[in-house]
Amino acid sequence: MMKSLMLLADGVIPKTKPTEIPGVSGTVSELAGYGLWLLVLAGAGGVGFGVFKLATADKSRHGGGSEPFKWMGGGIAAVLLAGSLITIINGIAS
Repeated sequence: MMKSLMLLADGVIPKTKPTEIPGVSGTVSELAGYGLWLLVLAGAGGVGFGVFKLATADKSRHGGGSEPFKWMGGGIAAVLLAGSLITIINGIAS
């Protein structure tokens, strides 16, 4: 099962190879690295969905206008969290 997840990650994230974390086994380190890259992609998807909802939202007073901003804010937070964790891990590994 792990091998199929790795192949799936290789197909979704082209030409990326996570930096190995010192002191962690290779499989766990690789899965954590791919997980962080998938978090970045999910955050970008959240921002995109928020922009879509903002473009198609009902602009009247009772349209629930804050929901697109919640999606965009959550997506930006996911990208920033994953980016900072990737930076920390790369700093530890080098």
